[in-house]
Amino acid sequence: MDSTADSSHFIYFIFLTFIPQTMQGVVTETMPWIPSLGINFTVVVDGLSLLFALLITGIGSLVTFYSIFYLGKKKERLNNFYAFLFVFMTAMLGVVLSDNLVVLYLFWELTSISSFLLIGYWYHRERSRYGARKSLLITVFGGLMLLGGILLLHVITGSFSLHEIIGEATVVQASSLFIPAMILILLGAFTKSAQVPFHVWLPDAMEAPTPVSAYLHSATMVKAGLYLVARFTPLFAVSGVWFWTISLVGIVTLFWGSITATKKQDLKAILAYSTISQLGMIMTLLGVGAAALHFDSWSDDIYIGALVAAVFHLFNHATFKGSLFMMVGIVDHETGTRDIKRLGGLMRIMPVTATIAFIGTFAMAGLPPFNGFLSKEMFFQSMVDVTTLNLFNADTWGILLPVVAWVGSIFTFVYSMIIFFKTFGGKLKPHLLPKKPHEAPFGLLLPPIILAVLVVVTGVFPNLIAKPLLEPAVKSIMPSLYGTDYHVHISFWHGFTMALMMTFGVIILGILLYKTANWWRPFIKEKVPRFFQWGKAYDNSMYYMEQGSYRFTLWIMTGWLRTYLNYMLMAFIILMLGTIFATDALNFDMSAISRVTMMDYVLSLVIAVTLVGVVFSKSRITSIILLGAMGYTISIFFIVARAPDLALTQLVIETISVVLYLLVFYHLPQFSNIEEKPKWLSVKTLISFGVGLVVFLISLSAYDTNFYDSISQYYIDNTYTKAAGKNIVNVILVDFRGFDTLFETVVLAIASIGIFGMIKLRLARREKNENK
Repeated sequence: MDSTADSSHFIYFIFLTFIPQTMQGVVTETMPWIPSLGINFTVVVDGLSLLFALLITGIGSLVTFYSIFYLGKKKERLNNFYAFLFVFMTAMLGVVLSDNLVVLYLFWELTSISSFLLIGYWYHRERSRYGARKSLLITVFGGLMLLGGILLLHVITGSFSLHEIIGEATVVQASSLFIPAMILILLGAFTKSAQVPFHVWLPDAMEAPTPVSAYLHSATMVKAGLYLVARFTPLFAVSGVWFWTISLVGIVTLFWGSITATKKQDLKAILAYSTISQLGMIMTLLGVGAAALHFDSWSDDIYIGALVAAVFHLFNHATFKGSLFMMVGIVDHETGTRDIKRLGGLMRIMPVTATIAFIGTFAMAGLPPFNGFLSKEMFFQSMVDVTTLNLFNADTWGILLPVVAWVGSIFTFVYSMIIFFKTFGGKLKPHLLPKKPHEAPFGLLLPPIILAVLVVVTGVFPNLIAKPLLEPAVKSIMPSLYGTDYHVHISFWHGFTMALMMTFGVIILGILLYKTANWWRPFIKEKVPRFFQWGKAYDNSMYYMEQGSYRFTLWIMTGWLRTYLNYMLMAFIILMLGTIFATDALNFDMSAISRVTMMDYVLSLVIAVTLVGVVFSKSRITSIILLGAMGYTISIFFIVARAPDLALTQLVIETISVVLYLLVFYHLPQFSNIEEKPKWLSVKTLISFGVGLVVFLISLSAYDTNFYDSISQYYIDNTYTKAAGKNIVNVILVDFRGFDTLFETVVLAIASIGIFGMIKLRLARREKNENK
């Protein structure tokens, strides 16, 4: 376990060495992977990716060290835990460092899978399984939407490289697929970063061990969506849809997360909704900051401050939220509960933990001298500035943003005070605690202390990270700033601005609401959920989908093979007829057709007679013989057409088929003795005629329809030179379509294993019954 912590520390220090390079530009390394498809493993380290990489590895190191003391060595499956944790860390690094969008998507989905394993780590608990399944379903849905957006961008530009696609922004923006690609990518970002209404998975993810919660909320999965939005800003910010969608979704998420957090009594639940709120705040800043790309010069643009605030608060949130989750883990570990109704008075017993909580909660509330105060002031200023923006009608509807942001920030102040004072203030309630409380060991305290120190240091000296980290990150979001003398400088005092007045209002009303919480919290808890029950909507949708799929399965899966065959044949008729008429492929040019000989007429007559005999025969042996005769007659057609290989293949297949039919003949059920009158207008008859008509039309149309150049000449030219074979058909099957043949063999092998397993089960059941 110590080696795992050491390895993550090592990676963190490696990334620190990239700071001087990212201050000057971008570092790129490429390793070929699937060059024929334009997919290479390209790693790009710029300001934005480096900031995320440092958070991922730095906080990951602290979480790993913390987990060594938090998880019991004898009770827990630590090998699984650390395997899942480091897969999670690797996946997140892959997301933020990958330039190729296909590679990014693979790592994106790996974060969903690894987080599923971590959330469901205590799989013996029903709530852990529920939370893991919920997060997987929602985030994988978003991942599929992201994949759709990536494919659309590839259709537009012909490239999977993120930087190449951004370099062709004008081409993308002129495409009719611009808005669909944007919406699909935003759906991927919103689901991963728990934006309303996709936020419902995050509170249930709290069933994971606290080290996982601290890592997931501060530096990893929920930040992936923010990274995606920031990274695609240069491409999509030209659209008002991007500006309003991100800004409104973010501000609603901020408001809903903050107001919901105030009615929770589990410390981790409060922190979960506080994360939703803080993510909404950063998302809003990214939306508003997109306006900065509509100006020619950064020197005339005040809206770039929103991007600086977004990047700064992203860093600040990682520090104070990581320390707060670790603090809650310590409280739970040392008292046995996270219920604020049972907690209180822990300040004297756990002074170090209380100090960590004080710094974290007051930073989250946006109070000086902590770093959260600075980024919160910048947030308020950005919301005020947006009302002066003469773009996207922000000068009219934009008034909604500062108003909702201010109200949401008031509730942010309230839940921050609830976390600290309900846990550490008031009177101790030892009779309600499962364990006798005491201060945590040094191993548990060290990681949150380090994060709390960062909160204070970056609050008092914010410019320590402004030039090396924040400035390169902002330039990565706004590539036009490269080569300019733009610099990020954060001041603690800006005078008596509107943002400062909003902060005073937050503190005054926040204290008032906190003091009167017993009066209004019941109203929030009982009335508001009746109108917005997001979690219940998810549960109901899952229930109705399961019930609907179950009933649909009972209706479709009748157990009769002929029914399934009817479904397939009907689908064949509809799809093929639709394709023929949609592509205008119905042609009947007979001018170059070969001459029909007497042998062709005779063979066709034999096939027709055997076909009628198979349909109307009352004996299975007769039907099998006639079916074999039909196949042999077709092989004669191939001989006449000078295709001996096909004729030989047909003869072998027909012989094997007849033998197999005869082998299973004994096990087939008897024909019914009840005479059934044929119904010429039955569904079966219509399907039969339909299939025959479609195949006939395809045969005629295929003769004179050619949408693409034939590949036959390629096989003729390369069969011998590239595959060292003279038989084209064999070479196609073995070499050119080798993977196809391999997969067919694998399918047959899997089917054989399944059949063997069912036979073994049946024999075991029969033996068990005989023993009884």
